Amino acid sequence: MDTAAASSPPQDFSLQDAAAAARAFGTDAQRGLTGAEAARRLQQHGPNELRAKPPRPLWRRAAAQLHDPLVYLLLAAIGVSLFAWTIEGGEGWPVDAVVISAVVLVNALLGVVQEAKAESAVAALARMTAVTSAVLRAGELRRIPSSELVPGDLLVLAEGDAVGADARLLRAASLRVQEASLTGESEAVLKDPATLAQAAPLGDRLCMVFKGTAVVQGSGRAVVTATGMRTEMGAIAGMLEATQEEATPLQKEVAHIGRMLGIAVVVIAVLVVATILLLSDLRSTSDLIAVLLLGVSLAVAAVPEGLPAILSVVLALGVQRMARHQAIVKKLSSVETLGSASVICTDKTGTLTRAEMTIERVVTASGSSQVTGVGYAPEGQVQHEGRRLAAGPVHAEQVVVLSGGSLAGNAALRQENGQWVIGGDPTEAAFLVAERKLGAHERRAQRFERVAEIPFSSDRKMMSSIERDHEHGDALVVVSKGAPDVLIGRCTQVRVGLEVRPLDAAMRERAQADVARLSGAALRTLAVAYRPLAPGESSQDADALERDLIFVGTVGIIDPPRAEAGVAVREARRAGLRVIMITGDHPRTAGRIAADLGLVEPGAQALSGAELDALDKAAFAAAVRRVSVYARVAPAHKLRIVNALQAQGQVVAMTGDGVNDAPALKAADIGVAMGITGTEVSKEAARMILADDNFATIVEAVREGRVIFDNIRKFLRYLLSSNMGEVLTVFLGVVGAGVIGLRAGGEAGALVLPLLATQILWINLITDAAPALAMGVDPQTEDVMARPPRRRNERAIDARMWQGVVAGGLVMALATLLTIDLYLPGGLVEGEGSLDGARTAGFTVLVLAQLFNCFNARSETASAFRHLFANRWLWGAIGLSLLLQVAVVHVGVLNVAFGTVPLTPGQWAVCVAAASSVLWFSEARKWLLRR
Repeated sequence: MDTAAASSPPQDFSLQDAAAAARAFGTDAQRGLTGAEAARRLQQHGPNELRAKPPRPLWRRAAAQLHDPLVYLLLAAIGVSLFAWTIEGGEGWPVDAVVISAVVLVNALLGVVQEAKAESAVAALARMTAVTSAVLRAGELRRIPSSELVPGDLLVLAEGDAVGADARLLRAASLRVQEASLTGESEAVLKDPATLAQAAPLGDRLCMVFKGTAVVQGSGRAVVTATGMRTEMGAIAGMLEATQEEATPLQKEVAHIGRMLGIAVVVIAVLVVATILLLSDLRSTSDLIAVLLLGVSLAVAAVPEGLPAILSVVLALGVQRMARHQAIVKKLSSVETLGSASVICTDKTGTLTRAEMTIERVVTASGSSQVTGVGYAPEGQVQHEGRRLAAGPVHAEQVVVLSGGSLAGNAALRQENGQWVIGGDPTEAAFLVAERKLGAHERRAQRFERVAEIPFSSDRKMMSSIERDHEHGDALVVVSKGAPDVLIGRCTQVRVGLEVRPLDAAMRERAQADVARLSGAALRTLAVAYRPLAPGESSQDADALERDLIFVGTVGIIDPPRAEAGVAVREARRAGLRVIMITGDHPRTAGRIAADLGLVEPGAQALSGAELDALDKAAFAAAVRRVSVYARVAPAHKLRIVNALQAQGQVVAMTGDGVNDAPALKAADIGVAMGITGTEVSKEAARMILADDNFATIVEAVREGRVIFDNIRKFLRYLLSSNMGEVLTVFLGVVGAGVIGLRAGGEAGALVLPLLATQILWINLITDAAPALAMGVDPQTEDVMARPPRRRNERAIDARMWQGVVAGGLVMALATLLTIDLYLPGGLVEGEGSLDGARTAGFTVLVLAQLFNCFNARSETASAFRHLFANRWLWGAIGLSLLLQVAVVHVGVLNVAFGTVPLTPGQWAVCVAAASSVLWFSEARKWLLRR
């Protein structure tokens, strides 16, 4: 045995003779390998399994939730708070640090819980292919686990088998293999052991079978050429490992916000401390420490401690809403991504189409008919000239076509649990469905009884069944179905109504023209013919039986588009989304489906994988900009198209259901897998799964994603303006302490803060949190699908929002400080209150101002009074926050904890009036912006 050849075989065996392939592996084409040799090769090559990454332990998943700039900011705040607590003597509990730590832990827990079910995509590949295979070992047929297959093994293939490894066919009889999960080809592929003349794409390597595909008809024998990671599926697994997941637009935006806030915190703290050092007369080390602690307080005030947790909760609620629409999101940050999508790259088979072969047209000598209804449910009818087909010549001919096609096949159609399912080849099943729509199936089943079969072969391109006709004295008849060009050539007569006439040149030319028209409409064509047999004729060979046939007609078959897909495509285009079809199917078929769905104009050409390979980098980029339909593409092409679109600044959503889609699903900004027809691989590689396999669900998810992003902007506007109000209150209060009488309220020469650190933390975590969460579930009040997708580089917080945040924060700070001044001796307005009373009033004004600001934050330009009562959760949150503020002002134990004193009804009225100023200011600003 030539073990060297066996260990290093050539890669493309479709170009090698079958016998040469067997010799290259030292395999006996009749007996296979011996048990000892198979064991040796298993040791040498390893199990026939795909490499899988071990699942991440729980602690690593939890730690991953902390890799976020906003969380870094909170961790820094914890450290600073602990430092300040230590300097002050370390008495009691470090409340700031404890509360912020709790926020960080809650945020991490939310992320871990949501992502706990996600496992490695490559591990899913291994689970999916855990099947058994029939092999010949030392001339004995055995069924072994596919993981034990080795190069050189002799596979024995039969209908219903899963192909356990890549293999070169030695022989095949009517062998059809379903390769949609690997190549995207919707039709089962008829295999042929003949050696290819030149290299071909994966879907056209007819003399090869591949790991992870399935035999739907016939039988064959093949020598294993590759196992494990060396198979075509292994190549996809390798691509999947090498493909890096892109951060979602929201993750990038949150990172940007975190960096901005981090810089702002440092700048504010340094600026305030420097200003105080310049303006104050510090006389001791304790004064310096007090100033530094003030800087720490400002830093804490500038950080929206609740933002990460609120963001996670809002996204989790979005996940639940999407789940109700059959869209299952695996990763929280992906919820918003579809709302940012500018391109949807979609597979054809099973995504835009039903993945159910359907007869659409039937053409016979007396005319043609249209078959309505799609899929395997026999719902619909056969129509002629727009009306249900009635008795007459056309009806008589079409009964023979559909019943004849059903006889010359081995498929089965049955109802299980209320659903129609098929067995065998989908194309053959299409005849059974159409026959039921015509109402001819019962008579055919009673009239005919199969006697023998001449199976389909790639040489003959046809199949015949010999039937006993009980209505004609049990006479025998041969019924044939096959490629129209072959079948017409074997016919000498034609069925016209109830008569049989000679198939003259004119009629033959007409039949061929009918076939050309069906093919031009991207329909797969099959013809049907028959011939009554003379007594004793059934014993003759196939060539003799399949001659002088009576031609009946031709059918046009297609995998039809989903009814709802066209509507979804139109809605996507209205939203400014570009929809691109990427499929492994035939270019003509892809173009037809794309035109039917409105993706392209009728007659537009699809770009094939071979044509893509011929393009250089610049030409490829140009093609991606203009072409919307790609056909006969390999997994590497899909990945390359996605990468090219992303390089052009597009946010790409990629849908798919097959193994071949997995690398592109992982590389896209958001991969969307099909939940019903999708392979386990595609589901694991994707970030979102459509539970109903409905393309329309993607459009609904886009709508939901846009609403979520709008709501994120709302609560960001609210939280940041609230924090800006706190920062400016402390900063201006310290710098202008003499102006508002703040120093006079405390010990002479001492540094007095307008708000205590505990009061700032109360605002950030208690009174701010509930309204921010409520804004995260604000209902849609505008047509979000009427605007184009946001650009990849468009900031969630743009310049105009920052202007509003600063302006709103300034108004809140001024209202707070003027209220403090009102109740303190000296300052702009002479007052008579204590420092605690004035500080409590200012604290209350700032809380109430932020509650008024809830309504402002719902829109950049629309009035707060528009859709005022649309969000009942917001009103509930405001009520809750108000009750909490009343409690912190009037409950004794909280007075001690937060340095507050009770307020009189008159003081409450003053606080409400002062706080409302932020609402009136915002209304005036919005009015100017609208004008």
